[in-house]
Amino acid sequence: MNTPRPFSPELTRKLESFKGMAKPMKLGSISFDSKLLLAPMAGICNIPYRLLMEDLGAGGTVSELISCHGINYGNQRTLEMLKIHPLERNVGIQLFGEDAEAMSRAAEVTESFGPKFIDINMGCPVTKVVTKGGGSALMKEVTALAPLFEKMRSKMKVPLSIKIRTGWDSQNRNASEILHIAKESGIEWVAIHGRTRTQQYTGLADWDFIENLNDTKELPLIGNGDLHHPYGVSERLQKTKCDALMIARGALRNPFIFVESLDPTYASQKRSKFSGSDYWEVVQRLHTYTTETFSEERTILVQIRKLVVWFAAGFPHAAAFRSQIFACQNLNDCLKITEDYFLSIGESQKFINYDEVFMSSGHG
Repeated sequence: MNTPRPFSPELTRKLESFKGMAKPMKLGSISFDSKLLLAPMAGICNIPYRLLMEDLGAGGTVSELISCHGINYGNQRTLEMLKIHPLERNVGIQLFGEDAEAMSRAAEVTESFGPKFIDINMGCPVTKVVTKGGGSALMKEVTALAPLFEKMRSKMKVPLSIKIRTGWDSQNRNASEILHIAKESGIEWVAIHGRTRTQQYTGLADWDFIENLNDTKELPLIGNGDLHHPYGVSERLQKTKCDALMIARGALRNPFIFVESLDPTYASQKRSKFSGSDYWEVVQRLHTYTTETFSEERTILVQIRKLVVWFAAGFPHAAAFRSQIFACQNLNDCLKITEDYFLSIGESQKFINYDEVFMSSGHG
């Protein structure tokens, strides 16, 4: 993959004005460009999307969850998911599984692909992952965690991190106990989503619980959950005791959220400086990354379609645009429709109902 064509001078100026406000930080032994990181999302956090989010201000990224068994079986599709592009600066690979031996062997293979760190998925609530003992199910068997962590660490040179939830359910919120085990077992930092497994993505993330963990934390802590809009992220960034924040679904409907959230004055105005033409430039960059990552036109079309309709959310006539895009079966036609749409909206602002359920299942 070649270095992509630069953004226009105007978009570059806007991005750089925000990026200058970022505060670099370290988690364990790894340095990140900003305290705002892209969270892992299944089916989304592949090479093109991770590269795009780094371009738009994410301080680091994490891959979608990848099965340790698929790696160990040598499944070609799974091994493709481990690939990292040279332009990626701060990327981690997230593994899921339930068996210490299988996870450690997969970690050894994963490290050969060159990630900055490896992350264990202990938060995914999806039934097909949990019923096999992976994801959130790992939080139920705390006695098995130290052997798992230590076995993986023995096979790795890069840092190992974990992503958890507050607990399995409201009666078993054991994140504090897990943090202690993680500290004693060589984990370098912990990301926590502020819901239990049984909540899935319903209700609100419990940020009081997360902030209380910071009072006695033994490891760097990354907070995650309900960081959907720049003013909310900015407000949390100003008052949190977390070392960093992870943004997931918020980056799907606003690709500029990582930079917009850095300026508290700007973010509180709830008015974006990014125009329709800026969004079109972002789509062009996404197209470049996607066509150089995938060879089949159908795959490229599907990857781009799902993202451009999310980017359009909240803009005028987004529903009509979405209908056109999903009816379109040709990549060039899809890009033309997208160009016409984003250039037509000019300086129109997004108006998103953040109380509505959005992408409520199936991600990491």
